[in-house]
Amino acid sequence: MTIRKLLLASAAIVCAAMPISAHADTSTKKIALSNNYAGNSWRQAMLTSWDKVTKEAVKAGIVAAADPFTTAENQATEQAAQIQNMILEGYDAIVVNAASPTALNGAVKEACDAGITVVSFDGIVTEPCAWRIAVDFKEMGRSQVEYLSKKIPNGGNLLEIRGLAGVFVDDEISAGIHEGVKQYPQFKIAGSVHGDWAQDVAQRAVAGILPSLPEIAAVVTQGGDGYGAAQAFDAAKRPIPTIVMGNREDELQWWKKQKDASGYETMSVSIAPGVSTLAFWVAQQILDGKEVKKDLVVPFLRIDQDNLEKNLETTEKGGVANVEYSLEDAQAVIAGK
Repeated sequence: MTIRKLLLASAAIVCAAMPISAHADTSTKKIALSNNYAGNSWRQAMLTSWDKVTKEAVKAGIVAAADPFTTAENQATEQAAQIQNMILEGYDAIVVNAASPTALNGAVKEACDAGITVVSFDGIVTEPCAWRIAVDFKEMGRSQVEYLSKKIPNGGNLLEIRGLAGVFVDDEISAGIHEGVKQYPQFKIAGSVHGDWAQDVAQRAVAGILPSLPEIAAVVTQGGDGYGAAQAFDAAKRPIPTIVMGNREDELQWWKKQKDASGYETMSVSIAPGVSTLAFWVAQQILDGKEVKKDLVVPFLRIDQDNLEKNLETTEKGGVANVEYSLEDAQAVIAGK
C-alpha cells in the first residue's frame, strides 16, 4: 500500500473526486505561498513539492500563477510585511506556513478584508477568517512517549529536542511530549534544547548539554534532529539511547545501519512536507466556490521497524519521507471533514 493510501485510510475519508476539467473558474486566479523558513531538509522538501505540483497546475490552466516566497529570517514581522505585499500585488489566495500562530493575524485579517482567501498549514494561524490544515501535533509528541513506554517499560531519563522557538508546531509537539510523560510517569525529562529541526543545530545543542545530563534512556524529537543527536552521543562516547527519528533520509539511513549491525530499534514520525500541496489544492477549491470547513486535520506519517526499508526506497537522498497531494486527494480530505 502506498503512503498516500495509508494517509487517506487513516484519515477515514471518502473520496469525492471530480475531473480537473470541471475547474475552469480558477484559471485566472493567482495563489502565493508565504513561507517563513527554509533552513532544513523538511522545508526544502516542502518547497520542492509545492514547485512540482503547482507548476503542473499552472501548465494545465487550473490557476494562472502559484508563486512561492520565503522570508530571509524566521521573523513574524518580516512575514507580515510579505503578506501585505501580496495583498498589494493582487493575489487571490495566500497559502501560509506561519512564523507564529498569532503574530500574523493582523496581516491575515487585512488579506481577508481585501477578499483574499488565506489557507495556513503546518505553522497555522488563529485568525478566524483563515483556514487551517494541520496534523494533531500534540498526539505526534505524546505517541513518542507511548512507544517508549512499551519499548522501555521501566522508564528512564529523556532528552527533549525541540524545534524553532515560538512556532506553533514546536509548542504543540512539546506539549504532547509532556502530556505523554504525565501519562507514563516512569519517564522524566532530564534536559531540553532547541534543534531548529536541523541536524547540525541539533548536534551542537545536544553536545552542549550532554556533559550536564545523567544517563539518557531515550531522546524525543520533532524532526530533522535525530541524526544530529546520534552524532553528538557518539562524539561524547556515551551509549546511544533510543532516538525517535523524524523521517529525514539521513536519519533513516543511520537507523538502518544500526538495525543491520545490532538490531537497533526505534520509530520515526513527522508531517509529510507535501502538505503544502494539499494547502494549494484546498485554496484552489475555495476559490472555485467549494464549501470547506475552517479546520482540516491530516494524519502524521509514521515509520516503524518493519517498514523502514520500504520507506527508505521511496525517500530521496537528502530528503524526507513524503507524500504529495492531488486535486482528488484534496477533494477527499474536504469531503471527509
